[in-house]
Amino acid sequence: MQDNLKREIVLNSLNMAYKKRSHFPKGIIFHSDKGSQYSSKEVRNYLKLNNFHQSMSNSCYENSIKETFFSTLKKELVHRCNFITRKEVKSSIIEYVEVFYNRIRAHSALD
Repeated sequence: MQDNLKREIVLNSLNMAYKKRSHFPKGIIFHSDKGSQYSSKEVRNYLKLNNFHQSMSNSCYENSIKETFFSTLKKELVHRCNFITRKEVKSSIIEYVEVFYNRIRAHSALD
C-alpha cells in the first residue's frame, strides 16, 4: 500500500500476483479506469508482454463492481476504525479482504 498513484504500484501488484500464481492465463483481462498509472507506457508494455487484454472504463458507472467494493470497504472497515499508522491500515485491509470479505461476507451479486 503506497501513498501515491504511480505506475510502479500497478507493476508491483502485477508482479506480486504473478509470483502467487506462477503464470497468467493467456488472454486474461486487466480492467481499470483511465488513470495515468494504468495507461502508462510501462504498464501497457507489461500487459502486452504477458498477453493481457487491457480494458479501460470511461466512467465510474462502467466500473460499478469495483466502486461498490471500495464503498463497502469504507463503510464496513475504514470509517469504523481510528488507525494510527499506515501499517495498521494495511494489515486491517488485508485481513478484511482475505478473511472476511472473500470467505465470510454474503455477496448480493451471488444471489
